[in-house]
Amino acid sequence: MKPILKKIGIKDVEFGQNVTVVEPSNLYGCKIGDGTFIGPFVEIQKDVSIGKNCKIQSHAFICEMVTIGDHCFISHGAMFINDTFAKGGPAGGKKELWKPTVIGNHVSIGTNATILPVKIVDHVVIGAGSVVTKDILEPGVYAGNPARKIRDI
Repeated sequence: MKPILKKIGIKDVEFGQNVTVVEPSNLYGCKIGDGTFIGPFVEIQKDVSIGKNCKIQSHAFICEMVTIGDHCFISHGAMFINDTFAKGGPAGGKKELWKPTVIGNHVSIGTNATILPVKIVDHVVIGAGSVVTKDILEPGVYAGNPARKIRDI
């Protein structure tokens, strides 16, 4: 039996000026701001908005319902999650169970960090491998699992 094959690509994306996308990448139904760089092997799903002058490094996954501000850095392998398994398992097609993530301006997210549905204010650094499980409401450097503030910027 043959599998159903679907190709990755770029579809229905609203690009600002001077955006760079390194292929292969899978971008669809999203908005990418002026001067932003998207590295290879990145997936950005529909209803995502990325601001101006951001850098999204390779292997990052940005799911639906994520908003990223201006001048942000998303490092290699960073993962965003919109399904908190509120009913004990995946929500599946029940998008009403998904939750949004809002990232402020001048936020850097380290390699292999995992970002659950949260709000992160401006001027925050998330350490590599950290898991952000709660809103971050004051600037600073956060690290660990769960991520905690370790110092001011």
